[in-house]
Amino acid sequence: MTRDKVRWGVLGAARIADNFVVPAIQRSANGRVVCVAARDRERAAAFAARHGIAAAHASYDEVIASDQIDAVYIPLPTASHFEWCRKALLAGKHVLCEKPIAMTASQVRELIALRDATGLICGEAFMVAHHPQWAFVKERIADGTLGQLKRVEGSFTYFNDDPRALKNDLALGGGGVRDIGVYPVVTTRIATGLEPVEVNASITIDPRYGTDTLAVCDLKFPGFDLHFYCGTQLARRQHMIFHGSKGWLSLDAPFNPGVYAGACVHIRSDDTGKVETVEFGNVDQYQSMVENFSAAVLGPDKSIAFALENSLGNQLVIDEVLSHADR
Repeated sequence: MTRDKVRWGVLGAARIADNFVVPAIQRSANGRVVCVAARDRERAAAFAARHGIAAAHASYDEVIASDQIDAVYIPLPTASHFEWCRKALLAGKHVLCEKPIAMTASQVRELIALRDATGLICGEAFMVAHHPQWAFVKERIADGTLGQLKRVEGSFTYFNDDPRALKNDLALGGGGVRDIGVYPVVTTRIATGLEPVEVNASITIDPRYGTDTLAVCDLKFPGFDLHFYCGTQLARRQHMIFHGSKGWLSLDAPFNPGVYAGACVHIRSDDTGKVETVEFGNVDQYQSMVENFSAAVLGPDKSIAFALENSLGNQLVIDEVLSHADR
């Protein structure tokens, strides 16, 4: 590809697209959204007007069939992710899809096979993988600042009791584990480079919706344990703590810095007895994510920072966590 910007199409006018990802693409150095589709043309047109997008459609198929785009961004409900990733790849388009990219690990494996068969790029939109605070945490664990890592703790919660909310619709892939439980898992895996060897969870199901509203999870990794909870009917909270034999570190806003709180990492060492705070300022992790993806589309290096193989590792954990709802 010789052009200097990726031409993006967007499937859906979801809040994550409206507030974060599409503005990030429009600000990016190497991408531009040229068309969007929504459930009706009026909604698509309003979205397009807000973001300076030239074309609006009422059909997702129109977008992926267009010869005016190179890649699609998919912010549809979770249960639709695999279907539209597959359709877009078969139509010859690169794909960036919201998390979780599929409902099961077997679907992720199908996407890996299709990516390899087509030679296209397909990735999951885990913006946290692009924030420098997580590269910093990974370095501090690797260089022995904390000693031997023993315990990781985390949480991610919000309150949404609206029966009309898509996240409370089981048929659309709703529930807290798929929506936010993925984050303590993925950031622990990113920070340590390790995979869990045992997964246990206690799941609370809302009988009105059939979706999980609270998951309390215990994962055993080689050398340390991860304990976290996620919930959709609790006041907002997010935190991650990595506790080692010589020190600990915590993140004020591990998942949504700038929205929940500032991007700060606090480190305490037993050697000094003092807490050091490292601030990361106003980093746009969404812009970093889309620029990383666009660079892979445009350049000779076709690798992205968060590959589907990493998505598969995360989905295997989520599948196992959710299996405990039936036990």
